Amino acid sequence: MANNEVKLHSQSKQIAFESSIVYIVVIFFAILAIIPFWYMFMNATWDSVHVQTHFLLYPKLDGFKSMRENWAYLANKASFDFAIGFKNSAIISVSSTILTVYFSALTAYGLTVYQFKGRKVIFAIIVGVMMVPTAVNITGFYKLMDTLNLIGTKWPLILPAIAAPSTVFFIKQYLDSSLSVEIIEASRIDGAGEFFTFNKICLPIMVPAIATQAIFSFLGSWNNFFAPSILLTSTDQKTLPLMVALLSSDRVVQYGSVYLGLSASVVPVIIVYIFLQRFIIQGVAAGGVKE
Repeated sequence: MANNEVKLHSQSKQIAFESSIVYIVVIFFAILAIIPFWYMFMNATWDSVHVQTHFLLYPKLDGFKSMRENWAYLANKASFDFAIGFKNSAIISVSSTILTVYFSALTAYGLTVYQFKGRKVIFAIIVGVMMVPTAVNITGFYKLMDTLNLIGTKWPLILPAIAAPSTVFFIKQYLDSSLSVEIIEASRIDGAGEFFTFNKICLPIMVPAIATQAIFSFLGSWNNFFAPSILLTSTDQKTLPLMVALLSSDRVVQYGSVYLGLSASVVPVIIVYIFLQRFIIQGVAAGGVKE
């Protein structure tokens, strides 16, 4: 009996030690993830001279005064209009996110529920498309949009969101573990149409996966720089990240203002994440477990 107690005590100490190591590692990487954002927000409270000459991880005592000066500089820049940039980014990000999650969920639903010939081949093609970098097909995509006279508009950044292979893959994996085909069959027996079944029965089941992918889609669209820099030509169509990037192209760069612009562009993303972050772990865990 005494040997068993000693053994249990030793195992408990081992488990506690291993848990402590895990917590230390997690906290370390959490700090590493937070530092760039903290550095950005702190630099927004300083003037350009201090930002260039110091590594600042603390706010300026009269930081609000410097922030007002930095914002006044931004307000006087012809290439930077926060209201227009925010509106353009919001329109593109929200529209593309809605299209991405709905049509990807619809595609994943079809691949999961319908047993048709070539289903696995189609899914394999979707997975294969995930491996193709955006830079590879941007030339052909630009020529297509130019032929359709859509260059300089928001449509080339919104419509392609209908086809999102990674979102389809994730939601399908989630459905494989969470959707019971018997529910679909029961709905059909009751006389419900396919779209009614999808919208009223399946979509609520997909909420964790959809919310998770909505976050990723919104973040990707909001922070997208490569495609908008090529497809958007006029200032009144540019997104907020594009306007912030143009600040760094000035002959004399006001780094305090640049960091303030970056901070302003990040705040909406943080707000979206705060409201939807509770679905991330639930959606990822459910999508990665297959019964």
